[in-house]
Amino acid sequence: MSKVAVILAPGCEEGETLTIVDIMRRAEIPCELVGLDEMEVTGGHDITILADRVFDTDIRDYDMIVLPGGYGGAEAMKAKEELLSCLRDMDAAGKWVAAICAAPTVLDKAGVLAGRQFTCYPTTAAKISSGERRDDIIVIDRNLVTSQGPATAYAFTYQLVELLGVSSKAVRDRMVYDHAFGFDGFVGNEEQKDGGAR
Repeated sequence: MSKVAVILAPGCEEGETLTIVDIMRRAEIPCELVGLDEMEVTGGHDITILADRVFDTDIRDYDMIVLPGGYGGAEAMKAKEELLSCLRDMDAAGKWVAAICAAPTVLDKAGVLAGRQFTCYPTTAAKISSGERRDDIIVIDRNLVTSQGPATAYAFTYQLVELLGVSSKAVRDRMVYDHAFGFDGFVGNEEQKDGGAR
């Protein structure tokens, strides 16, 4: 079965990181949290996450590498040349390379966005110098998969599951995904404030 590495970098977007790992494991796909430099990593919202292992260059042996977003996390990943080299090698080998939110800036730094289509967190687009940005929730260009941000992490990961040859339907059903998005009954909804139906 395919094996997935999710890079855990200081300053990461914790919600994206844990959503990716959670859904992969629910789909019974082997998935490891790989600490960029250490086992305990604190994200952008002061949540500390324990990695399964620390990064080394055998990351190339995985079938898919996923880069969660968060500006701090993206900056930390961009500064690690060994990771950038692995991204280039995995892309050249046709292995799945995925990034969400601010993390496509890492793909840009690695040089794998040239001539490719991608998406990213809207305000991050100005920081990317190569490739063609699209405004889709998910963009797939050959073996490169990108998405926009925290609220798209579910759709992004379900798509990754499907690309690895596993149906995401059972997981989506168990997580009531199809019933959650589009829900507008949150406290503070203007219609509710005006006494509308709950």
